[in-house]
Amino acid sequence: MMKKITFLLLGLCFAAASVQAARIKDVAEVAGVRSNQLVGYGLVTGLPGTGEKTPFTEQSFRSMLERFGIQMPIGFKPKFKNVAAVIVTAELPAFSKPGQRVDVTVSSIGAAKSLRGGTLMQTFLQGLDGEVYAVAQGNLVVSGFSAEGLDGSKIVGNNPVVGMISSGATVEREVPSPFSRGDYITFNLLQSDFTTAQNMANAINDFLGPQMASPLDSTSVRVRAPRDLSQRVAFLSAVENVEFDTADSGAKIIVNSRTGTIVVGKHVKLKPAAVTHGGMTVAIKENLKVSQPNAFAGGDTVVVPNSDIQVTEGSGKMFNFQPGLTLDDLVRAVNEVGAAPSDLMAILQALKQAGAIEGQLIVI
Repeated sequence: MMKKITFLLLGLCFAAASVQAARIKDVAEVAGVRSNQLVGYGLVTGLPGTGEKTPFTEQSFRSMLERFGIQMPIGFKPKFKNVAAVIVTAELPAFSKPGQRVDVTVSSIGAAKSLRGGTLMQTFLQGLDGEVYAVAQGNLVVSGFSAEGLDGSKIVGNNPVVGMISSGATVEREVPSPFSRGDYITFNLLQSDFTTAQNMANAINDFLGPQMASPLDSTSVRVRAPRDLSQRVAFLSAVENVEFDTADSGAKIIVNSRTGTIVVGKHVKLKPAAVTHGGMTVAIKENLKVSQPNAFAGGDTVVVPNSDIQVTEGSGKMFNFQPGLTLDDLVRAVNEVGAAPSDLMAILQALKQAGAIEGQLIVI
């Protein structure tokens, strides 16, 4: 039975000839308005015997007790299994103010078996500059579990050494933002394209007036904005809802060699070419024969291999690609050949090497 190849089409392949309008807020971000990553090192206590005993855990435990004025005897080795050393991470949203709370993720960095039932001790979360921007503390919620039998059998569900604390960190410091500085606001496109950047600048100028926006490159569009912060917020609220026509995506063919998925862009065309598709099967069968000498001949019995090779060549099919072949013609021609996804990948790669594809072939 002839196999059919299903294509996924990029962009607006089945849409009308005109492109769809998009809001600026859906395709671009304001420069400088971004989140910041925070990280800290801490201890989780109260574990039901699933903790760890490592040198850095013991050192951290001693330091924690010293903060409370408790001095452990020199040389004393505490025996605890209810403590674990962890790394705490968080994402600080843009414009976060002191007193607001953010979620944190807690991950074991030692030999702890599980963090279920533990409590994170006060942990300072630092930014890239080394300053403390939030403080985390609270009870962990761990979705994973583990169980181990006396015979060595073990079962693990999800990840028992990673937990989360909802609203577990309090923001202590505000991250400076360039949003309120300067005479301009810059929009950065999520997907760089010179045509899209120019179209965005034209739409903003039509909305605000001439010379209000200018594209800097294929990614950034600079817009003149009021200096007053309250006016700037209202200004940005109006500008980010302006609609404009985005550019079509480039001519690309993306081939996933693992799943057999082939994505063909709207503007992909083929130059004149001829392709033949056929199959050749080579079957090799080994027949082992025993060669035994006659009686009193003085020879040795040996095994002699006898290879039987058969080559079966299927009937090949050929079709022509005319200049400016459309996507529909390409799909129809390939289906008529009866190519499987793996065969089609080889055909596309051969056409690319021959320079017959007007577009970019990407194999992942």
